[in-house]
Parts: sequence; C-alpha cells; structure tokens
Amino acid sequence: MYEVAAVLDPELYYELARAVYGEMALAGVACVGEFHYVHHAPDGSPYDDPNAMGEAVRHAARDAGLRLTLLDTCYLAGGLESGAHVPLSPRQARFGDGDAARWARRFEGLNADHSTVIGAAIHSVRAVPSEQIPVVVQAGQGRPLHAHLSEQLAENAACEEAYGLTPTGVLARAGALGPMTTVVHATHLTGADIGLLGSTRTSTCFCPTTERDLADGIGPAMELSKAGSPLCLGSDQNAVMDLIEEARALEMHERLQHHERGRFTPSALVDSLTVQGHTALGWSDAGRIEVGQRADLVAIRTDTVRTAGSEPEQVLYSATVSDVDSVVVDGRLIASGGRHRSIDVSGELQDVVARVWARVRAS
Repeated sequence: MYEVAAVLDPELYYELARAVYGEMALAGVACVGEFHYVHHAPDGSPYDDPNAMGEAVRHAARDAGLRLTLLDTCYLAGGLESGAHVPLSPRQARFGDGDAARWARRFEGLNADHSTVIGAAIHSVRAVPSEQIPVVVQAGQGRPLHAHLSEQLAENAACEEAYGLTPTGVLARAGALGPMTTVVHATHLTGADIGLLGSTRTSTCFCPTTERDLADGIGPAMELSKAGSPLCLGSDQNAVMDLIEEARALEMHERLQHHERGRFTPSALVDSLTVQGHTALGWSDAGRIEVGQRADLVAIRTDTVRTAGSEPEQVLYSATVSDVDSVVVDGRLIASGGRHRSIDVSGELQDVVARVWARVRAS
C-alpha cells in the first residue's frame, strides 16, 4: 500500500480512481464513501491546491457517474506503541497535516456540490491522539464522521495501555459518537462498547471480505443491531468488489459464529446495502424506491446459471456481482448489459494499474 501511495500524483490518482469507480459502478454502487488520506506530495509538502488529491477523487467519481462522499481523513501519528503515539514515518508523511487544527483549516477549503458530500474521518485512535479528536469532531459538525474502530486486537491492547480505555471509550470521551458517526469494522468490542455505540445511535459499517482477508475476525453484528446501532456495508480495501457478497457474508459470518441460520432477514441485508449505507454517507434522500427519493436502481439478472430458479428474496444468497445487469444513478443509466456506458472499465484498469506498478518499480 505504501509503495503505491508513494507514486500517486493528482493526475494518476484521478485515473486510478476513475477506473476503480467504474468497476464499482458495474457492481451496482451508486455512491462511494472515500476514506481519503493521501493528501499531500510524497514528502509531506502541500500541493499548490492543498486539496488537489481530494479534487482528483471528486472528478473521478463524477466522470464514472457516481455520487461521492469525500471523507477527508485526519491522520497524525504512525501508530500507538508502548503507551504513546509515534511520529509518522517518511512513507506516511503525505497523510498528515501536522495537527488537527491544520487538518481542519485544509478541510474547510472543501465544498460540497450536487454530487458530492464532504465528510470528516478520524483514521483511528492509533493515528489521531485523543486530545486531537475533539477538533476533528468540531470541524465536522453536522457532517458525516467516520472512524476505523477496534479492527484488530493489538489496537485494543495499545489503546488500553495508553488511555486505560477501549477505542470506543476514547471516541466516546472525545464526543465523537452519535447519529452522524459511523465506525468501520468494530470487530473486537466489549459489551460496554456495544452499549455505547447503540445508545448513541452510532452506525457500524462492516466490510466482511476485508475483515476475513486480513484475518481480523468477525464482529458482533447482531448484538450491535439489537443495541440500536444501524448497520451498513462497505468494500474497504476493494480486494473483492462485490456488495452482494458483503451482504451475504454478514449473514454467513453470523451463522458461523452463532450456529444458527437466518440471523438477518433478506430485507435487513438490503437495507444495510441501501438506505443505511446512504444515510451513513450523508444522503438521506437515497436508498429507497419512493417518490422524492433519488432514482438509484440496480437490476440483477435472475436467469443466469447462479440465479436461475431463485425467488427475489433468495437473490442475495445466489447472485454475484457478475449478475448485475443495469445501474441507474440519479435517474441516469450508467451501466447496462454489464457494461459501463462511458468507460472501458477493464481496459482502463489494466492500463492504469500497469502504469502504477511501473512507477513503483522505477522508484
């Protein structure tokens, strides 16, 4: 990851994001929440436009036909070790703004538009010291706020050593929890953590294909839902770009963990993919097929070798991304017959990925 991040400039970042967003569009995605922290030049110095990298992402999403929530991320430390935060390493320098106040000044230069919501993100309690978190919360007031939370056991142990609190406890003490906040992963939680997230109506975003790829573990999805935390789903590292699989995995992981089938209903899984996801990204007028809502529609074929014979409520258990046929975003047809209407997605992906790796090898 660091090797790739080191060779990206605004132009190449745009091209890579456009191709990736094209792939996401083919998967039925209408809105991307970009957890964005590649802010500056590789040496950490700002570009002439301090938000040039964020603007590259904005233009890439628009050109791919998607809406974007740009979650501009505060990333100040290289980790949490032996009870203290460590400085950013040279390869992390372009992620940081020095402190939260300087991050906030840059953040204020970002503006929403008809297809873009500006949100804030706390990378994690590992990367943002606790005394800096309230500054991010204040700067992002009234906007979506996201944070990685308790993805790995080591994070919990380091946080307990430094603060005597769980990561959830640190966020709660800093005033970061609430209905505008979404925590990502939430894999290793205590009962008290679950209670805090539920009682504050903080949303939880599970990314099952990432969490199993990284061997993170299985989070307490049903417990969070019962406690009052709305659940949504994300693709995170995009090693797998299949939101149908993310929804299926949420249920299947529950089955493995609790030895019981039917933990989540199909309609609850669809809600996590649609209305809850849009709400977490600041688009309260999307995710439902209703008068007054944005016209986002995804058509999935029910006559393929995977879906033939499936009832509508069974499609999430039988289909894959390959069965997505047509995608409409804000009333515009952006994909049909499994092809993007304006981007040669596979061609652009092959080209830009090859150029990224060529830069890595040359660096």
